Amino acid sequence: MSPSELPKVALLDADILTYRIGFASEDETEQVALARVKEVVLEIVYNDLECDDYMAYITGANNFRKDIAVTAPYKGNRKEVAKPKHYHAIREHLVRLGATLVDGMEADDAIAIKAQEGNYWICSIDKDLDQLEGWHYNFVKKEKYYVTNWQGLVSFYSQILTGDRIDNVVGLKGIGPVKAAKILQDCKTEKELYDACLKAYNGDEARVIENARLLWLLRTPQQVWSPPLNLQDSNGESSTQTTSASTDSATPQRKKSRSKRG
Repeated sequence: MSPSELPKVALLDADILTYRIGFASEDETEQVALARVKEVVLEIVYNDLECDDYMAYITGANNFRKDIAVTAPYKGNRKEVAKPKHYHAIREHLVRLGATLVDGMEADDAIAIKAQEGNYWICSIDKDLDQLEGWHYNFVKKEKYYVTNWQGLVSFYSQILTGDRIDNVVGLKGIGPVKAAKILQDCKTEKELYDACLKAYNGDEARVIENARLLWLLRTPQQVWSPPLNLQDSNGESSTQTTSASTDSATPQRKKSRSKRG
């Protein structure tokens, strides 16, 4: 993937759109809220990014991460969070506009899986998606930026250290992004990133792997994250496995797919 080639198709995090448009339309009628949905989608895709088309994804029922979480319930802190007034109507409208409802995983996973197939704009405000290589667009800040494979790995391992308060993934106490960056700053390979995290957790491999599997966005369906291994290349020298995953689990598949036309 070359950062010089701008994508012509956008991948939209429709979960974010649902909440942002929904809360911004609390005092409006449902009709006004739904009109805003289409307006925002068209603005992002055709005006801001000058794309030819888009695909949008919404999280459906079930989530494989709930079975992985041991330290704390995954998203267990969200039980009392209120949904916007037009939440269900906006989701249904996004599906009518071509969004795909995914089951068993999250919209972020569906975006990550699709992003492996080609050159796409990854459109969200969620920092979790910064683990993905490629062109990104923060549609709130109107910010375009490119994430390299290495930058994506560093972002992922940094989250293993810090955790994710929003999703109730518990990191190391007192470790924020600045301290995480310092822990990882001298690493040159993915194996070194993993070892640095393991050391920070005082060798508690179970905690590191739990966080990694909660935070890792699927690159293929039915994928399970595995620690990187040192391998021997053809010259007998040590090299590092750069694909941190295996496909041994039974992660649920998508629920249904719709066309992507707006």
